[in-house]
Amino acid sequence: MTHRFRNRWWTDALRGAIAGAAATWLMDQVTTAQLEAQSEETTRREQAAQPNGKSSVANLVDRIETRFGLVLDDQQRAAAAQAVHYGLGIVPGAAYAVLRPRVPLVGSGRGVGYGIALWASNDVYAHAALGLSGPVDAYPMKTHRRGLIGHVVLGGATDTVIALLGSRG
Repeated sequence: MTHRFRNRWWTDALRGAIAGAAATWLMDQVTTAQLEAQSEETTRREQAAQPNGKSSVANLVDRIETRFGLVLDDQQRAAAAQAVHYGLGIVPGAAYAVLRPRVPLVGSGRGVGYGIALWASNDVYAHAALGLSGPVDAYPMKTHRRGLIGHVVLGGATDTVIALLGSRG
């Protein structure tokens, strides 16, 4: 790759988007394994805390559907939920890849800090503040631990894939 091509922010963004998608897939593998291994009691408490009995992504899809006057069937709703879920990994991954070589400390920790920041800003704060999830204290600690572990995996994988794709930083 030429030096000129590698210095363009949009090539970093593309690498980050690809990395974010791959990392989202890996995070899902890790968190699904944890979810399947957890007790029925933990699962019951999580479900009881969810607004409308749905995940934050499903609640966001409902809001989008309402806001834009859409009527989605079950298959379309499932596809929209996957698109939103992956978008929540792709868009921040692109931003991370752009900032990583340009802003000191963003890439420190090989993505671990990035993953923790996403977990704290999304899972702990934004989802509850927007009413997409229940209050933080309504969920068992195991739920928060699973989310944190998943996001650390997401951050590390995003950073690793960006590096493998040839990004600077």
